[in-house]
Amino acid sequence: MKENERTGIFVGSFNPFTIGHLSVVKRALPLFDRLVIGVVGQQQQKPGQPSATERVEAIKAVFHDEEKVEVKPYYGLAIDFAREENAHFIVKGVRSVKDFEYEREQADINRQISNGEVETVLLYAEPHLSSISSSMVRELQHYGLDVTPFLPSSQQ
Repeated sequence: MKENERTGIFVGSFNPFTIGHLSVVKRALPLFDRLVIGVVGQQQQKPGQPSATERVEAIKAVFHDEEKVEVKPYYGLAIDFAREENAHFIVKGVRSVKDFEYEREQADINRQISNGEVETVLLYAEPHLSSISSSMVRELQHYGLDVTPFLPSSQQ
C-alpha cells in the first residue's frame, strides 16, 4: 500500500459473485488506486454452498489481471474492515429504492462510527442488470436452470 493511496472496499457475501457485482467493480476502479473486495467470512455455511475461501478464490480468478483489485475475506463490521485496509470509502451497488434506503441508513451509521473518516459511494445498477442478485441466481440454480449468463465468464 502506498502513501496517499485512495482505497475503497466493496463488501458482500458474493454468493455467487454476479455480473452485477462485476459491473460495480469495473465502474468503481477509475475512482480508486486500490479496491479491496471483502467477502463476508463468518456467514453460516449451508450444505452445498461455497465457503468464504471458495468465494474469495472464485472472485480472484475474475480479477487475476487487474492489479488494482485485491480480494480478501473479512470478519465483523465493514467499517472495521475499511479501517484495517486503510480505506476511506465503502462502495455499494444499488438496484432499487429499497436498496437505496438500506444503504443510506448504513452509510449514515458508518459515517458516525468512523467519525466521518469513511464515506459511502453508491453506484446505481446499470438498467439491464438491475434485476440480477445473488439470491435470484441461487434460486435459479436450485431449480436446475443455467445461470451462466448471470456470472462472470471465469466462474462459468
